[in-house]
Amino acid sequence: MTDKINGHSDGVATAPVESGPVHTVLQPAGWPRPKGYANGMMAEGRVVVTGGIVGWDAEGRFPEGFVAQARQTFANIAAILAEAGAGPEHLVRLTWYVTDIDAYLADGRALGAAYREFFGRNFPAMATVQVVRLVEPEALVEIEATAVLP
Repeated sequence: MTDKINGHSDGVATAPVESGPVHTVLQPAGWPRPKGYANGMMAEGRVVVTGGIVGWDAEGRFPEGFVAQARQTFANIAAILAEAGAGPEHLVRLTWYVTDIDAYLADGRALGAAYREFFGRNFPAMATVQVVRLVEPEALVEIEATAVLP
């Protein structure tokens, strides 16, 4: 059965994407359905792992504001995935590190729109953690991504 909230099937392999892996969303019976993420993912194939990716452009400049930085971070992750021949359908995990959880929660609509611009309705397992600061002083968000290709 397809989950109307996050578009995943419950514990059933989704149809293979052209040149894409079969991912299985892990949704234990009786657990509340996640919105915008999966509780767990199972996949088999070649693993692509990013470092901590921040929202700077090619010149090392950060845009102003949390959503703008998150959008640039998504663009940067998408570029790394493309280097591996991967796309958003291959994502199985995103770990977010944010310096201000309230900024992360403040504009969910704009953040969601920015996410979907690069990743569509692919919602892998995710965690968001507030940290005191990031290595780059201007960075408001840093994301690690894991993808699996066939």
